[in-house]
Amino acid sequence: MTDIQKEARLREAHYLTRRHFLKSCSTGLGAAALGSLMGGCLPGAGTGPGSLAASPLDPLAARAPHFLPTAKRVIFLHMAGAPSQLELFDYKPELAKLDGELCPPSLLEGKRFSFIRGTPKMLGPVANFRQRGQSGAWVSDHLPHFAEMADEVTFLKAMHTDEFNHAPAQLFLYTGSPRLGRPSMGSWATYGLGSENENLPGFVVLLSGAAQPDAGASVYGSGFLPSIYQGVQCRSEGDPVLYLSDPDGVTRDLRRKSIEAITQINRQQYEDVGDPEILTRISQYELAFRMQMSVPEAMDITQEPEYVHAEYGTEPGSLSFANNCLLARRLVERGVRFVQLFHWGWDSHGAGESESLSHGFRDRCRETDRPIAALLADLKRRGLLEDTLVVWGGEFGRTPMLENRTGEDNPFVGRDHHSDVYTMWIAGGGVKRGFTYGETDEIGYTALSGRVHVHDLQATILHTLGFDHERMTHKFQGRDFRLTDVSGRVVREILA
Repeated sequence: MTDIQKEARLREAHYLTRRHFLKSCSTGLGAAALGSLMGGCLPGAGTGPGSLAASPLDPLAARAPHFLPTAKRVIFLHMAGAPSQLELFDYKPELAKLDGELCPPSLLEGKRFSFIRGTPKMLGPVANFRQRGQSGAWVSDHLPHFAEMADEVTFLKAMHTDEFNHAPAQLFLYTGSPRLGRPSMGSWATYGLGSENENLPGFVVLLSGAAQPDAGASVYGSGFLPSIYQGVQCRSEGDPVLYLSDPDGVTRDLRRKSIEAITQINRQQYEDVGDPEILTRISQYELAFRMQMSVPEAMDITQEPEYVHAEYGTEPGSLSFANNCLLARRLVERGVRFVQLFHWGWDSHGAGESESLSHGFRDRCRETDRPIAALLADLKRRGLLEDTLVVWGGEFGRTPMLENRTGEDNPFVGRDHHSDVYTMWIAGGGVKRGFTYGETDEIGYTALSGRVHVHDLQATILHTLGFDHERMTHKFQGRDFRLTDVSGRVVREILA
């Protein structure tokens, strides 16, 4: 017998022995794995209603939540890099009076900063503010279009987080943990609700700007949930999804036959070993096949009338935040459950022109102002805003002090990271209109009232979708995990 024949025999014996063990020992680990899929894919397994159980053969089938929701879907607008609340929404005239003065030692004692060294100077608002609409919300002149929609949103002025650097703070915001391996918010949403359109993903991600978010694809990954629930990244230029098109010479009929053959092989393997991830793989192949027809139509913004393009400021074929906002509207009206937009470049330290509050920051505002206002107005006009939750924000805020990372003033004006207080806003989906919750001190450094932790925000978003965040769990490695970890409260004060 040759060495090659010996190796082949050993591999065959290894596979057969492993298959026998998985199928037969202790009533079969394959059966146990299937049981974990049937029960483990039940948000709040053991405590939640049985209607939430996901079918192993159709894990994206629409399911009912714990209670009647006010929102059916979410659009999350993330300004990656953390925009300064002091130049957008948290107007502080007293801070303007302190501009250029040395920071009092009391503000620095016991605090951690990413880059501030020594004693920095105070920095007044690098923007002009006005009160807007009937609510009188303060919005800076950097956002003239959004200012017209201020009466549609609830401002959370006293957000705070546990993290003060970008990647862990982004992970914390979306997964409830600053470490890798947890499911993202969009994955939890599709895990609990499924999708309203069997031909589109339940969770779509759209990127604009120069790069991925600092935490990478983990902020829209499925963690320990089945991978069918991870975010699908779509693009506003080229193929909407990478490798969506058939290769040259491959017809639709041939692709269908190849999918059927792959499915048959996967089903045979599932019967052999019972791994529930194989069922996810089957669902992904079949969804990808259906997406070849549905995604190009959903992502084709050239179908929109000219007045819509004028409102959003879109340029079909380009990679832009404006295009992504219009795509978000097209996706949610077709039943996509969670759409996550990332716009990169808001890290305004002042180390260079692109990071300065007087240059790069204003550019980011111009890129996003018109599209966000248009998205809110468009959703409202179509009757979608009332059951679509729109969330805007970054991973943390900015200090009222000027950054001086070398102990000296940076060449351009900028602010350091600040985790203790920052502003986010929410619109639609059952929250109050024209409302402000929370208040900061006279320089925007600490919260005076209405503090909202990241876990509170997560609990509130899940609540609008009809879920009790404490019951929406998934058992992994012997423990019931949830998005809000072991804390979080629903901010009922902002609910309509």
